[in-house]
Amino acid sequence: MGRLGGRMAGTELYDDIGTGYSLGRRTDPRWMAAVLAALGTARSIADVGAGTGSYEPAGRTVLALEPSVEMIRQRPPGAAPAVRAVAEALPLRDDSVDAALAVLTVHHWTDWRAGLAELRRIAPLQVVLAYDTRRHAEFWFVRDYVPEIAELELTRPSAADIADELGADSVIPLPLPWDFTDGVFPAHWRRPAAYLDPRVRRACSALAQTDPAAVERGVRDLRRDLDSGRWHERHRDLLGLEEWDAGFRLVVAHRDR
Repeated sequence: MGRLGGRMAGTELYDDIGTGYSLGRRTDPRWMAAVLAALGTARSIADVGAGTGSYEPAGRTVLALEPSVEMIRQRPPGAAPAVRAVAEALPLRDDSVDAALAVLTVHHWTDWRAGLAELRRIAPLQVVLAYDTRRHAEFWFVRDYVPEIAELELTRPSAADIADELGADSVIPLPLPWDFTDGVFPAHWRRPAAYLDPRVRRACSALAQTDPAAVERGVRDLRRDLDSGRWHERHRDLLGLEEWDAGFRLVVAHRDR
């Protein structure tokens, strides 16, 4: 998850930042439950842009498709078999699986519409975990500390764009609990000190793809605001929340065979 599904030439990002990726990006059981419910009775699943396979269901036939060698290397023992492939040209026959799963990957694809067409081609059910890019662009870490990230986010396809392209049957909000275990970019919305840890930042593609000088400046400013208590004053409304909507959406679409 949070990994590339675009052309092989674009895998350098995750071959670089992917080292240690599986340590920061751990399956959260609450999102896993939502993914399982969306997959329903599907028995065979293609996980496109699979990365380390954080949300691949157990007890089903799964084929992982992932272009990054580093991400494939970190798949745990016993994980589903993985094939190097890109979303825009999947090496599968039409209707060869029951469901196509894509978790936090579409925004990395070179041609996201072509990739979604491939999901529809290989499976009658598509389950895509995406996010509202504007919500990410307005996240406090972006707005207050590294506004350069917003420029990147707003060029990416948003969950609504993906739902429209697929003709989705449902779009399910997935709020972030305060103790979320998967280190997606806004996961630490109530735990700001986590962003001071370079290992946390390294697992977030939005930070990895932003000018390092801008990120370092933002981290320095955040550390200052945490030390002074200013962050807690400005964001005291967040401290009492158990969950927060960062814009993550589970897009579910069915196509007749």
